[in-house]
Amino acid sequence: QVQLVESGGGLVQAGGSLRLSCSASGLSFSGTAMGWFRQAPGKEREFVAEITWSGSRTRYADSLKGRFTISRDNAKSTVFLQMNSLKSEDTAVYYCASSNSGYRGPYVYWGQGTQVTVSS
Repeated sequence: QVQLVESGGGLVQAGGSLRLSCSASGLSFSGTAMGWFRQAPGKEREFVAEITWSGSRTRYADSLKGRFTISRDNAKSTVFLQMNSLKSEDTAVYYCASSNSGYRGPYVYWGQGTQVTVSS
């Protein structure tokens, strides 16, 4: 079965950086678009970023452009989210997800999430 396991979350001060990883198994990773989403307390889950199967195209939530970078290593079946200049409003549980296509969603498999807490 498909498994997505996020790691790299934690507590960081405002202005700091974190790099999240998501290790995938049970799917054809190199042919699958991957995405990152987040859910803050009391809010709905929201889109963060996505990357096509080859890594040649990426898309970001408008509010995050320039601070977050999504990338992937198909040889290691892993997708990353580099987060810089973190703000308190970035505090959320971050989820990775795999698509049923090579280019974008819908996203059908989800990880368990990793907590990111940004202290001001």
